[in-house]
Amino acid sequence: QVQLVESGGGLVQAGGSLRLSCAASGGTFSRYHMGWFRQAPGKEREFVAAITWSGSRAYYIDSVKGRFTISRDNAKNSVYLQMNSLKPEDTAVYYCGGRTVGDLSREAGYDYWGQGTQVTVSS
Repeated sequence: QVQLVESGGGLVQAGGSLRLSCAASGGTFSRYHMGWFRQAPGKEREFVAAITWSGSRAYYIDSVKGRFTISRDNAKNSVYLQMNSLKPEDTAVYYCGGRTVGDLSREAGYDYWGQGTQVTVSS
């Protein structure tokens, strides 16, 4: 059983930066492709970014390309989301998830989820 714990959220002004972390325990982290999703109030959870188990490939939703960077450190059992040039529309609870197979941009099929971390971007 894998446990995921996100951290690094907070309140930031538009144009600022945050770095989210997701620490894994209880399993073989390097087996899992990892994804970041977010859910804004009143909206469905949406895909933000994902990275393959080896870190060789990364995927992003169009609205964050060029601003966000996903990375991982398998030795530290962690995945990160560096968020730059933040906008008010990035405000949401951010979740990390892990899966071994399938479409990384689809919420269905993720085996494990963290509890989420709040990101609030003020204008």
